[in-house]
Amino acid sequence: MKLSIIIPVFNEEKTIQEVIESVLNAPLPLEIKDIEIIIVNDCSTDNTSNILKSIKNDKIKIIHHSKNQGKGAAIRTGIENITGDIVIIQDADLEYDPNEYPNLLDPIIRDKADVVYGSRFLGSGPHRVVYYWHYIGNNILTTISNMFTNINLTDMETCYKVFRKEIIKKIKIKENRFGFEPEITAKIAKLKCRIYEVGISYYGRTYEEGKKINWKDGVRAIWCILKYNLISK
Repeated sequence: MKLSIIIPVFNEEKTIQEVIESVLNAPLPLEIKDIEIIIVNDCSTDNTSNILKSIKNDKIKIIHHSKNQGKGAAIRTGIENITGDIVIIQDADLEYDPNEYPNLLDPIIRDKADVVYGSRFLGSGPHRVVYYWHYIGNNILTTISNMFTNINLTDMETCYKVFRKEIIKKIKIKENRFGFEPEITAKIAKLKCRIYEVGISYYGRTYEEGKKINWKDGVRAIWCILKYNLISK
C-alpha cells in the first residue's frame, strides 16, 4: 500500500520544516510500503515559500498556488495529485502529531473503515488547554452536522481525516476555506461510508502562535452543513 499525505500550507515558516521532518519520520504500519507527501503552498507571504524551495526529497511534491484561496482549495489541489491507496490530511502547524498515523490507518488497513476521523475529544492523549469557546463552538457544529448526517461523530472539525483513495476521488470539494470540513462530512455520509473515529492528542495553538480559524468560519460552517446536507450535491 502507498500512503499519500496532503499538507496545505499558508504562512507556516516557523513550523513547516519540523512538520515535514515529523511526517518523514512517522511510524507506519508494515502494510504501508511507500509514501508521498504533497505540500500545497497557498501563496504564503512569509518565508514559507523559500523554505519549501530548499527541500529536496523524492517523496515530496510541492505545488504553489499563484494566489491565496484557502485550506479547502489547497486540499482540493492535493487530492488532484495523489497516487496513494490511502490519503491523510496533515496540517502544517504543530497541533497534530504524525506519530498518531498507525492508529489512524489501522481501521482502513484492516478493512473495517473507508474513512477515519481523528477525534480530539476521545482517548487519553495529551491535550493543550486553550480556548473554551472554540471547544463549545466545535461541539455545536459537530452536533448540528450529526443531526443532518445521522452519524455520531465527536469531532467533525478535526484536521486528521483519512480516506481510501476511491472514496476521496468521488468527492468534489467546492468550499475554499474551512467550510470543506462540514462539506466533506456531509458527502461521505451520503456515500454511506464506513466511518471510524480514533482518539488523538492535540497541541492547540493560540492566535498569537498562528491559529487562523475564526468566528466567521463558524458561521460559514453552519451554512455549509445546511447547504451540503439539504441542497447541494
